[in-house]
Amino acid sequence: MGAYILRRLLLMIPTIIGIMGISFLVIQFAPGGPVEQVIAELTGQGNSATERISGGGDFQNQPTATGGEDFSSKYRGAQGLDPEFIAKLEKQFGFDKPPLERFAQMMWNFIRFDFGESYFRDVTVIDLIIEKMPVSISLGIWILLISYIISIPLGIRKAVSDGSRFDIWTSGVIIIAYAVPGFLFGIMLIVVFAGGSFFDWFPLRGLVSENFAELSWWEKIIDYFWHLTLPLISLSLAAFATTTLLTKNSFIDEIRKQYVMTARAKGLTERQVLYRHVFRNAMLIIIAGFPAAFITAFFSGSLLIETIFSLDGLGRLGFESVVKRDYPVVFGTLFIFSLMGLVVGLISDLIYTWVDPRIDFERRDV
Repeated sequence: MGAYILRRLLLMIPTIIGIMGISFLVIQFAPGGPVEQVIAELTGQGNSATERISGGGDFQNQPTATGGEDFSSKYRGAQGLDPEFIAKLEKQFGFDKPPLERFAQMMWNFIRFDFGESYFRDVTVIDLIIEKMPVSISLGIWILLISYIISIPLGIRKAVSDGSRFDIWTSGVIIIAYAVPGFLFGIMLIVVFAGGSFFDWFPLRGLVSENFAELSWWEKIIDYFWHLTLPLISLSLAAFATTTLLTKNSFIDEIRKQYVMTARAKGLTERQVLYRHVFRNAMLIIIAGFPAAFITAFFSGSLLIETIFSLDGLGRLGFESVVKRDYPVVFGTLFIFSLMGLVVGLISDLIYTWVDPRIDFERRDV
């Protein structure tokens, strides 16, 4: 197993470089970079693209080019701006260097976990991610727990009563819930329960109330879940569908195997057969996939849900960073999440071998 782990760790290096390299290459051809964002705001063509340029100065009322010099060959909207000012912007954002050199410098910094500062916010990328993480943690962790708490018992019950009326109508409910977009259901919840047209029972903005610090500990808990109720309901519609059906199919597959018939022939009750023999084998794929599901729920923010319920999480951070061309945030988060995804994939394989010692990855090609 040690050799397998070492090979997987070594393979992470070219994988990370490939992911970052392809993303960096795509960005080179994307129009409207940070320099263009600043130019657009200065010339009145942008929508307040920048709030603050880190390390920069006052870019208002910048000098214009003289003598009819045209500096529009490289940046759209740069006509009339002083070439020295454009060069200053390029140097500030690091675009005065060749792309290959910029990529190498970026990867060297990322290897040392130095992700730099946001272009348009006076804060480091790590601090920005930490600032937005409570919302994503709250949504991700609770959705994961709710989906597993519901999915596993429901999947087992559906497998045991396969083809029954209960199995049929629950399958119908699951399929319908999976098909309904979460953001659409969220809008309906707002209209009905958040002061839209009927009831005003739940808040519409933020993760906690403005007076959260003044509340007692038990009032803080109530206030926290009060704000999370509608977003969690919106996200949980489709969250448990896949795990439920996966659990059901896994149990059905195991129930039909020969060792189950042998256990029944020995006089074991159905409960003993199900939870002493079938459960461990059937839950192999569910347990092994838990780390990946945990990290996915932990870090993947739902942009639409966060927008609808005014939650400032990682989903909105990623979207706004791409729109503003805030490359340190875009590449920093991509590197962190890609690395964690690769590590979690390795952990999932190790859990496979822990749950079922018959699995030996060292005998297989990586």
